[in-house]
Amino acid sequence: MDILIAVLALLISAVVGWLVVEGVLAIARVVPDVREGKLILEPEPPKRRVLRGGTVIGILERLSVTGLIIVGQPGLIAAVVAIKSLGRWSELKEDPAVSERFIIGSLASCMWAGACGFIALQLIVA
Repeated sequence: MDILIAVLALLISAVVGWLVVEGVLAIARVVPDVREGKLILEPEPPKRRVLRGGTVIGILERLSVTGLIIVGQPGLIAAVVAIKSLGRWSELKEDPAVSERFIIGSLASCMWAGACGFIALQLIVA
């Protein structure tokens, strides 16, 4: 039963996590319009850079974070985050908008994966 819980947690972390991250990024685009006092969607810049491979990297990140929590090695999450950040460093320092999107997405991804891992761990230990 423990293996089933772990596999389900990994799947939920990876698949549902993609929807969670996209939702958080959509919320981050809502900004207040100071002129009218309403919330509006941030206008798209004319040319938006997208970091290639972001979806796959996010899935791997969530699998790693969730898996590390389940196996009792949460300290290694720092290595996952460091590898992801260092691998993107040259792209992130060029464009503040891309950098902000990267940070928001990474935090949402890690928080979702951490929650999935913690819940799975509690179910396995119980």
